[in-house]
Amino acid sequence: MSQEQLQSIAFRWFEAFNAHNLEQLLSLYEEDAEHFSPKLKIRKPETNGYVSGKPALREWWQDAFDRLPTLHYKVTTLTANSDRVFMEYIRQVSGEEDMLIAEVLDVKEGKIITSRVYHG
Repeated sequence: MSQEQLQSIAFRWFEAFNAHNLEQLLSLYEEDAEHFSPKLKIRKPETNGYVSGKPALREWWQDAFDRLPTLHYKVTTLTANSDRVFMEYIRQVSGEEDMLIAEVLDVKEGKIITSRVYHG
């Protein structure tokens, strides 16, 4: 995929996430996609930070949207190559300190197959 196509996926990801539009967000992922997040590891230790498949992604993000109605990501940097987007953004939640985040999206045939979150 071109850099422009990968960046388009990333922008659609941010748009869906910030709108808390779960269906739009999930539509960007492959059915058996995997996701890692340090927050997931803390909130659901039994997962060791990993979930896979759209049902697990749906459950994780729905919980986040329900718990954090003001959750918003502010994009700072996007870097793309032939099959990966590296995203840097600021996690913003009312009443909490802003958090620097890096996330990597691995993309195959136009769908996200893995996403990995790193906290700054």
